[in-house]
This record gives sequence, C-alpha cells and structure tokens, in this order.
Amino acid sequence: MKNLDVIVALLLVVGGLNWGLVGIFNFDLVATIFGDGAWLSRVVYALVGLSAIYQAMQWKAIQRRWSPATA
Repeated sequence: MKNLDVIVALLLVVGGLNWGLVGIFNFDLVATIFGDGAWLSRVVYALVGLSAIYQAMQWKAIQRRWSPATA
C-alpha cells in the first residue's frame, strides 16, 4: 500500500502544481504537454481526481501505516 500512497501523493503534487500554474500564470502544463482536450490530458486529470478521492477516504489509514510502531 505504501507504493500506492506514493503514487497518489505524486499525482496530487502534479495536480497542485498544475492548478497553481493555472491560477498564477493562466498556464495549463498538462494541456501544454499532452494537448488541450486530448485523451491523455483527460486521463491525467482523471487520475489526479481519483487520487484526491483516495487520499480523502484513506486519511486515517494512511496516518496509521506511516506512523512508527509503538512498543
């Protein structure tokens, strides 16, 4: 599960950086790389959205998995 947590975190960082660029510079990096409205752009956006849902639903479980074991 830690691998999935890392992938989700990376996708959320990509999404956050992209939204930051959109908000500050009106520049959509994902659309620039993959094409505006292209299927691959939509896949990236969908994965970021699914990552956010996963993160929201797993918050407590992720905290338990990543906390050091208590003796």
